Amino acid sequence: MPTPCATACHLIPNPQSLIPLPYLLDLSVRLATAAAAWPEAFRRRHAEYLAAAQRDDGGFAGRRAASDLYYTSFGLRGLALVGALDASRARRAEDFLRSKLDDDLPSVELYSLIASAALVETAGDVNLLDDRRRAALAAAIDAHRHADGGFAKRPGQPASSTYHTFLAVMTKQLLGIDVGDCEPIVELVRSRRRGDGGFVEIPQMRASGTNPTAAAVVLLAELGRLDEATGDGAARLLAAMQNAEGGFRANTAIPLADLLSTLAALASLARLDRLATINTHAAAEFARGLEQPDGGFRGGAWDDVADVEYTFYALGTLALAAG
Repeated sequence: MPTPCATACHLIPNPQSLIPLPYLLDLSVRLATAAAAWPEAFRRRHAEYLAAAQRDDGGFAGRRAASDLYYTSFGLRGLALVGALDASRARRAEDFLRSKLDDDLPSVELYSLIASAALVETAGDVNLLDDRRRAALAAAIDAHRHADGGFAKRPGQPASSTYHTFLAVMTKQLLGIDVGDCEPIVELVRSRRRGDGGFVEIPQMRASGTNPTAAAVVLLAELGRLDEATGDGAARLLAAMQNAEGGFRANTAIPLADLLSTLAALASLARLDRLATINTHAAAEFARGLEQPDGGFRGGAWDDVADVEYTFYALGTLALAAG
């Protein structure tokens, strides 16, 4: 199995470039680099679990038998994290991704396709998305642009989504396509901030959530429009979401922690250089407590089955908590 360091370097298209990496690719490199310190047996166990989720068509399955673009993205990102996304696995995934390029995809699957293509192109040394295809995918993203300045989960919805606005901008970064005038996006995101320092997903909400807060502050930071007061307020809100389990809750109305909210909080705080505001050791222990003996992780204490999505969240949590 390749070392995580080798995989991390391979994920960088041009290691000598001074141009900042797209956020999602930069995060992948950071996680894979941190994973270099993990015991070989631990990395191999979870690499084998993730590899077993790859189907004959090259895609990855979640809790059902069929390949799925959403889970393919997490399968590939998980393998990259533990240093096991070799050229053979990447090229197998390429076949599945090519079969989806002309489909009319929902937004989540569209973003998953593009994120997967970015990994496959670098790890498999293939050219999956030419300039024409990148422009077409960017146009598909723009079809979700809302009049309020953000991006909606589906065209025609009454308001944009904070999280989907984050996904749209970060995915256009991966395509190498400029988002254009960012002021409407910045104004939209700022309008979702609440008095507790956090952010909400849609305008009707009053109580801040972990995931929209994490998405909002990373997005503002990537656009160069995050001020210190906003970053500090978001960090306080995120820290308050860590509970006695050590993980993070999605919001104050939910008592139990989950791995999605935990990784979202840690990734946002890492981007803001504010990981010291939370108990990273407790977050790591929360993730370790959800590990399955044969590989993979459950989503939380409420869950009884592992899948590739939560396995990626757990591995990402462990990588960031160690750094």
